[in-house]
Amino acid sequence: MTKTVAVTGLGVVSPCGIGSEAFWHGLLQAPADGDRRVADWDPSPWFDNPKESRRADPFSQFALAAATMALEQAGDLKVDPARVSVLIGTGIGGITTNETQIVTRHDKGDRRVSPFLVPMMMPNAAGAAISMRFGFQGACETTVTACAAGTHSIGNAMNHIRAGRADVVIAGGSEAPFTPTSTAGFRNMTALSSTGESRPFDLRRNGFVMSEGAAMLVLEDLDHALARGATILGLVLGAASTADAHHITAPAPGGSGAVRCMELAIADAELSASDIVHINAHGTSTPLNDAAEATAIAKIFGAPGPAVTSTKGVTGHALGAAGALEAAAILLSMQHRLIPPTMGHEQPDPDIPEIDLVLGEPRSWEPGPTLSNSLGFGGHNGSIILGPA
Repeated sequence: MTKTVAVTGLGVVSPCGIGSEAFWHGLLQAPADGDRRVADWDPSPWFDNPKESRRADPFSQFALAAATMALEQAGDLKVDPARVSVLIGTGIGGITTNETQIVTRHDKGDRRVSPFLVPMMMPNAAGAAISMRFGFQGACETTVTACAAGTHSIGNAMNHIRAGRADVVIAGGSEAPFTPTSTAGFRNMTALSSTGESRPFDLRRNGFVMSEGAAMLVLEDLDHALARGATILGLVLGAASTADAHHITAPAPGGSGAVRCMELAIADAELSASDIVHINAHGTSTPLNDAAEATAIAKIFGAPGPAVTSTKGVTGHALGAAGALEAAAILLSMQHRLIPPTMGHEQPDPDIPEIDLVLGEPRSWEPGPTLSNSLGFGGHNGSIILGPA
């Protein structure tokens, strides 16, 4: 019998709010244009001393803060630490540390490079920090699949629990991509919005607005969670991963890889397309990606199809953390029985299929199976399906 996977804890660090409730309220507010950064970030509440926080790249700081919040909400896990795994996704890991230390070496020489460079920049640093802080001795692994990494980590966590490899998994994604070279690289490949506006599926969309942050979920075997009296926030019903095998940055024509990924996730959840009532789209505000995803959604669900929103209209695109932030948004949407609107969308694009975008105001709904997509550079596709508690 397949184990049912429950979510019992949720932690968020995002540009629109730190903590799940602040994040939720932020999703309902129109953002200012421009980069979406975590304003006035202070890591000190989540570290014992300033030296400890200085030895953690911002992406690890975000991850540890979000994991701490999630574990506090989950309560006493009542589990052998060897049965707790940590599966974290990131796109580019400790790039802030990497770039800073390259400049230091260039300007001041080899001897001035920090001995903490490698443990701070390595993409697995965030997961390692969480496992060491809380003494979790199960699998500790990092998924690096560009913008699909957060979603893949949650899907992988679900499968760890289903297979009996863990009773509890801390899963999510974290990203802190704002360095001069990283920003220049994204800008020069014309991936970033030239106007600083995130407009998912809008006629005037011209690129994504870069973001940062982290979201972490505590996933458990449902029977284990109920036995310890945990509050169930939602269920992870299914997941899938596919590759476009097409182009390093552009999606496959017609969203074919996304179509297969969504279909496999629905099948994994033992559902049909008609059971899906809401989609939190990848919806990055780039011309090709939004067109391919809308086409893929229309192919599977027809018209009008499920209610669709892209929370990137508010959060921007947090790369490897995006899917985890969107999973958090879905769980909060279920809790509040409201679907946030797709901020920034004003003019429909007549050249892409019509989908049922939530616009203007939050939409009331009866929570049901909800699909979340993440489509990353390299042709990585990830889909997960969450359900209400």
